[in-house]
Amino acid sequence: MNEEIKEIPAEVDVVRIMEVIPHRYPMLLVDRLQDIVPGEAATGIKNVTMNEPFFQGHFPQKPVMPGVLIVEAMAQTAAALVMLSLGEEAEGKLVYFMSIEGAKFRKPVVPGDRLELHVSKEQNRRSVWKFKGIGKVAGQVVAEATYTAMIAES
Repeated sequence: MNEEIKEIPAEVDVVRIMEVIPHRYPMLLVDRLQDIVPGEAATGIKNVTMNEPFFQGHFPQKPVMPGVLIVEAMAQTAAALVMLSLGEEAEGKLVYFMSIEGAKFRKPVVPGDRLELHVSKEQNRRSVWKFKGIGKVAGQVVAEATYTAMIAES
């Protein structure tokens, strides 16, 4: 795989995100990418609303976004960054989790929050990418994790 990084805009909307990753409602957990540095870093934005299907059961009296979905949103941010960065070469391919390390959850994420998912590449070898993700709400760290994923044929 020739991993030449393509030039991409500094910000993309949900329509463009859906063109590069296969996730759809209710599993699409990123509304926008901004601060994009091709092949290196980006910030995903997730506007958390009471309409999220997981709030029906997690928890009805005090809704909290599940930590595993925060990590998934970080991974989707990184996947969109990688696919945008690789351009046509990545078309038709999927990104699969390989590992998650050091996941920490510091504060609950609740309806009304604007979750910022700051992801940065730590390593890339062929089709394997390792990222560090930090989730923030109003400038405060709410979650963090390091994770590895592989680009594979769909």
